[in-house]
This record gives sequence, structure tokens and C-alpha cells, in this order.
Amino acid sequence: MKNSILILFITILIPFVLLAQSDYYYPNSGSFNPNIPTPEQFLGYSIGENHTRHDRLVAYFKELDRLSDRMTLEIIGETYERRPQIVATFTSTANHARLEEIRQANLKRRTENSGDNEPLVVHLGYNVHGNEPSGGEAAILTAYYLAASESDETKRWLDGMVIHLDPVLNPDGRDRHTHWANMHKGTPLVSDPNDREHNEVWPGGRTNHYWFDLNRDWFLLQHPESQNRAKFFHKWHPYVQTDHHEMGTNSSFYFDPGKYSSNNPVVPPYLYDVIYPKYGQYFAEAMNKLGSMYFTKEAFDKLYPGYGSSYINFYGGAGFLFEQASSRGHLQETTTIPLSFQFTIRNQFVAALTILRTSIIEKADLLKLRRDFYKNALDQARKSPVKGYIFGDTQDATRTNTLVNILLQHAIEVYDLDNAQTFDGKKFEKNKAYYVPTEQLNYIMVRSVFEKGITYSDSIFYDASTWSLVHAFNMPYSELKTPLTKGKRIVEPLTKNVTTILSSNYAYLIAATDYNIHKAMYQLQRGGAIIQSSFKPFTLKMDDAERGYGCGTVVISVQQQKISSDSLYNLVKKVSKEADIEVIPVQSGFATKGIDLGSGNIKTVKKPEALMVVGAGVAAGEAGEIWHLLDRRVGMPITKIEAANLSNISLNRYNTIVMVSGTYRLDSAIGRKIKAWVQAGGTLITFKTASEWVIKQGLIKEQLLVDTTKKPKTLRIDYESGANTEGAKNIGGSIFEIDLDLTHPIGFGFTDRKVSVYRNGMTFLKPSEKSYNTVGQYTANPLIGGYLHPETAKKVPNSAAILVSEDGAGRVILFSDNPNFRAIWYGTNKLFLNALFLGSNITPLAPDGQNEEVED
Repeated sequence: MKNSILILFITILIPFVLLAQSDYYYPNSGSFNPNIPTPEQFLGYSIGENHTRHDRLVAYFKELDRLSDRMTLEIIGETYERRPQIVATFTSTANHARLEEIRQANLKRRTENSGDNEPLVVHLGYNVHGNEPSGGEAAILTAYYLAASESDETKRWLDGMVIHLDPVLNPDGRDRHTHWANMHKGTPLVSDPNDREHNEVWPGGRTNHYWFDLNRDWFLLQHPESQNRAKFFHKWHPYVQTDHHEMGTNSSFYFDPGKYSSNNPVVPPYLYDVIYPKYGQYFAEAMNKLGSMYFTKEAFDKLYPGYGSSYINFYGGAGFLFEQASSRGHLQETTTIPLSFQFTIRNQFVAALTILRTSIIEKADLLKLRRDFYKNALDQARKSPVKGYIFGDTQDATRTNTLVNILLQHAIEVYDLDNAQTFDGKKFEKNKAYYVPTEQLNYIMVRSVFEKGITYSDSIFYDASTWSLVHAFNMPYSELKTPLTKGKRIVEPLTKNVTTILSSNYAYLIAATDYNIHKAMYQLQRGGAIIQSSFKPFTLKMDDAERGYGCGTVVISVQQQKISSDSLYNLVKKVSKEADIEVIPVQSGFATKGIDLGSGNIKTVKKPEALMVVGAGVAAGEAGEIWHLLDRRVGMPITKIEAANLSNISLNRYNTIVMVSGTYRLDSAIGRKIKAWVQAGGTLITFKTASEWVIKQGLIKEQLLVDTTKKPKTLRIDYESGANTEGAKNIGGSIFEIDLDLTHPIGFGFTDRKVSVYRNGMTFLKPSEKSYNTVGQYTANPLIGGYLHPETAKKVPNSAAILVSEDGAGRVILFSDNPNFRAIWYGTNKLFLNALFLGSNITPLAPDGQNEEVED
């Protein structure tokens, strides 16, 4: 009896719940399947009343999958914090029965004039920035609408499209923000912008677990969230992809087209000239009906291929960006009326439905975009004087293989060499170098990976102005003017096959040229081994052949250990396997050239005990890059301490402190404390504005570079042009060349003095008065690629990129740039890691430049 009454009550209640949901989000949308629970029924609150936790969102999608024959749910991977990444596929029952056939037909459309009657593939993506939650909530509404709407229009969509919906591109960041917003929600709601609800503590929920911006990672593919998503993208190759974001509370609503002056010039113009303006009219009509204010064309470029709204543009599809003014909580005051969470969600939801409605109507244009794109790309390739790229570092298979594997994830054709080659004086060996022909289907992305610069029609960039991966890896390469005979095509990710090492009763050596050298060093130290580093090169004779070893070679003496020779051998074998690095046993320390293994220039390396300053004012992205680098690639812990807590802790347990960019408001007592710690033997490593801070605090005697050139008479500039005029002088992200001292510990493991670095800041360091303390210096003509304002261009040449300043028994290592940018700068990670591992070995040089420990 009780169950009957409950069923009757629910039956009566359902229409009222649906009506409450429909009144605001689904006005005039017709009927819905009563067997599909609304979000409100399932979650226990209406969308926008609370922020939905990721696990509850996933649970609702699983329920839709269970109840609806229109939807299937796929888990495509998981985040660092073990949250599942899900994609829901919506289409008709008939289409579900032949999804693989539809997928294959869609892929064939790139090269064949067939399959026009097959369904379009559309991908809706939300919430890549965790604290921009309106998109994720709108995804819940969209999923319900597609699963439950009985309208004829919705059924046409399901017949004519395969709709993929990724509700949360950044689950870890979203949950961080969700917890914050719900935890601080008041009853009644507090709309004061100063309230804690609207002001997250550092680092906020925007980023992923390691504080990375995943919306920049589509191109770089350094994180599992992006790697899983790219794999799904290339499996389906959608025609349309959306990217739902939020912006400042006092903005309105943005949709494409964006800044015409910042469209990517390598992408065929049909997308920008026809598709975006046409879709823009549909978006405007939808927002007009809601009465929502909006803007277009003023901001948000499509230049960088790493956004969720631009990556697809490099593969013959159309990416659409939506930016909604954010309530940053549940309700917040603006310069007009308070902005509610529900309002932000509704705009995002209507934008998604408009994408689906427009894509069906404009299907012919999307088909034309796809076919013409690949024809245009092949035409560009055939006309290009560059017929291919050859690359590879013969001494660093780790770095080389990693670049190859990223190219494969972008569906770029890569081939082994048929035989050894020499170009531009560089030797490229079979199985150590690879060939990428330009005449291939994804030529547009090939250009983006290898070209160091493009022609700009604007000088203001939303992000980077260049992104060449071959320079990010500091990889030896050559542009080929004639095609190269292809070897075997690489289809699976490359791995190294390190041979099992033999035991030695004397010593083991590891060359410093491999990217994984620091991983090996730390794992050896953690296992109890004492390791040393060679500060001068040497040559040993082994098996009747001579082999040279450069500065930084790791030397592991068998007898000078606290562990037994057998334990050391087992440890060395384990580290060789785990670090994927070659370890060479030697039976003699006598060198045929250079120093012997017992030389005073073979110095013991201290195990790093590092502290990194974090917290309010610190650049979370740069701190996260170091955390990620040490966690994922070195296997080394680093202690993260809030700047505000530095006064409360002893620094004596640490031998290294790292300070990335930031606005440091540390009092003078903290400055004195750090200086005393340095003088006692500590190593302080600073990046960019942190380098400025130590100079301005007088902790060291180095100087910032001051522009002393006589300024020309200032011309009048209209007010409206002021922001662009000043903004163009900044370095938004360009690649430069420095000259690196390969004999300095910071330069150990590099084999070429010319190194590519990434700069996106305005810190300029003056070369040291002690010339040997200027470890890295910008060359006279340093720009490799990217935009550089003529006025700023005067400051970069011959300025210092890396300085070492000794103080007492310690030293400060200053970087003018960030050597770990977005985890992709494999080519300069080693500069930072050398500073971390070898910093304590950098000692002041005697007046004659000699520091020999051997006495007469």
C-alpha cells in the first residue's frame, strides 16, 4: 500500500518537476520522456542551485546510459587524482547499431567524395578550466535534453549526427572549485564580490592536479587528460568541436568569430571567412531571443593550435569558443544587476543547442570545409620548398623518442631513416633520427610542429606567438629541399632497449647527455649510492676502442660506497632499467685523454633536499611545472611551503630553495634569513621576477639590465590605441637563442653551445662582472621565432639568460626565463635540473681561474 501511494505521488510530482526545470532552461521545448529522470530528480536539487560534484555528474550520466537507448557512455581514461574521464555518445538507435561504419565513413571523407549522407560527427566539450563551472552544469542539461526530448527537431539531430559530449575536461580542477563554492555558499546567497565564496585561495580550481592549464595542452599533450582526449579526437575526427569557458564577472557572453587579425595563416581561410561568420549569425539570434548581451571579433584569437576551440581547425573542422561572464559562485554583483549561476548555465546550454541546430542546417558547408581543407593542405605541401624534416639527437634517445611519440599522437606520419644521413653538417643515424615528409594528409599540423615562425598580421597575442616543438626539444634537425627515401613507418610509440649491464669491481659510468640522467642520479642516491660528477671530460679505452665522456658524466665508484658491491650492482641494474638509461661498467680509471677517475675534478654530488616557495602571489603554473617535472620524470619529492610560513620554519634541512616568478611581498627579515642560509652554503634558484626580487632586495650584487638608450620624442597616440600599443611591447611567448657555457655545471650534458629558450617575460639581467658567472647569454641576433616588438628587441641581445652569483659558501642561480615552460621544454629542463643537482658544487673561482684541489 505504501509503495502504491509512493508511486502515485511520484507520478503526480514528475510533471511539476519537469515544469520547474523547463520554465527557465527549456521554454517551449515540447514534451520529455518521463522515464528519463531530470537532473533535479536525480541530484536532489535544481541545476544552478548547487555546484555538482564530478562523481555525482558521472553517476547521472551512467543513469542516462542505463535508461536511454539514445546514449552510450565511454570512459576514455582517468586523471592524476583517479577521476574518470567520460564521453557520452548521443545518436539514434539505428545509428548506434552501426557506429563503427559511421566512424569509418567519416574518416574517408578527408580524401574521398563519398558518404555525404552519413551522420555528422559533433563534439561538445566543457569545463577545461575547473573554476569555470557553468559549462559542466550546462553539459548535464544538454545530456538530459538529448536523452529525453521528444521534439521532432531533437529526433532529426539524432538521426543526422553522432554527438559526443565530454562534460568535464578537467575533473580534478572542477572538484577543487566545486568544493570551494559549495563550502562557502550562504543562505541567503551572498553576492558581495569580496565574499570568500568568490575568491578562491591559491592556486584555485582553474588548473589540473599539477596546476597546469589544460586548455594549452591540446598541442603539447603532456598530461593524461589531454592524451586521452586527443586519442578520442583522432579516432572520430569531428566536424565541429565546442569549448565552453568563463571570463570576468563584468563581461557578457562571447562567441566566435574572434579577432580576424589573429587567425592562423596556415589554416585555409574558408573556415574564417565563411563558417565562423555564418555560425555567428545563429548564435546572435539565439542570444537575442534570451535577451542576453554578447560580443564578438574583439578578442580571443585562433592562432595557437593548443586550445580546445582551435585544435580541430588544424584537422579540417570548426572549433567554437564560448566565454560566459562568471558568477564565480552562486550569485555575484556586477556593474549592472547581480549575475546568477543559473543565468550563466542557461547561456552555455542554449549555445550548445544552437551548435547542434546550426550544424545540421549548414552540413553542406561543413562537408566542403573538410574536403577543401585536405586538398588545400596537399597543395600547400607540394608547393612548399621544404619537402621534409629530419631530426634526432644521436646522444639522447629519450628526448628524440619523446618528440616522435608526440608527433604520433597528432596523427603525423613519421619514418625511420633508410640509412645514415648528413645535412647542414649534422649527422643523423638510423634508429636515432627520423624523417617527417611534408606531403602527407596532416601537413598543416606538420608545419605547426616544425616552423619556427609565421607571418603575423597582429602584434597582440592572447597567448604564445610561436610553438615549434623541434625547438622546444632543442633538437638537431634540418629542413630538406628534396624528398628523402622513407624507411619503415613508425606506428607504435618508441621505447629504448637498454642492454643488461655487467658487474664491475671498479666503477660505473653514465653519460650526462641523456634526458633521464637526473632521474638516474636521484634513484641511485635514494638507493644509498654515493655518486660523483666529472667536471672535466675524459676518454677511456674499453674493449680495444676509445670512448669519450663529457662534463657531467656520473661516476659511481664501487669501493667508495657504504653499500656492498653486490648491492651496488643490483641497484645500478634496477636504476638502469627504471630510468631507461645506459650504465657502463669500467675496470680501470686510467684515461687515455683528459682526467683520470680519481681526479679532484670528479666531485661528489649531494642528494637534493629542495624547498619550493608557493602560495599567494607565486606563479602557480611555474611552480606546478617544477612539481610535475620532479614527480613524473625524476621521481624526486620537493617540499612546497607557503611564502607566509617561511618565517616559521628552519631552512637548515634544505640545501636548495626554488623561487619561480611571482609578486613576493616577503618582509626584510625573511630576506635576511634567506641570505644567511645562502651564505652558509645553500643554493637559491630563481626564475624571472623572482630573479628581480633577489637583486632588488640586495641579496646579491648582480644587476638588472636598464635601458639607457635615448628615447625619441613621444608621438601622440589616441586613447583607444593605448592598450594595444603598450601590450605589443610585451613578450607574449617567443623563442630565442642563447650561448651556453658547456664547461659550467649548469651546462653539463649539452653538446651544442647554441640552445633554444622560451621567453614570455620582461626580466632582463645584466651580464656578471665575472664573465665566467654568465653561464648563458643571449646572442647578438637571438630571435628564432615569434613576435618581438622593435623597442623590446633592443633589450634582449647580449643580455644574460643565466647567472650564478656566489655569496659566502653558497650561491644564487638566476634564470631570466622559465626553462620548464608548460612541461614541453625538454630542451632546457636540464638547465634547471643541473642547477638543482649540481648547484652545491659550484664554488667561487680563484683569481687565476683555477680551483684544483691537488697541492704541489
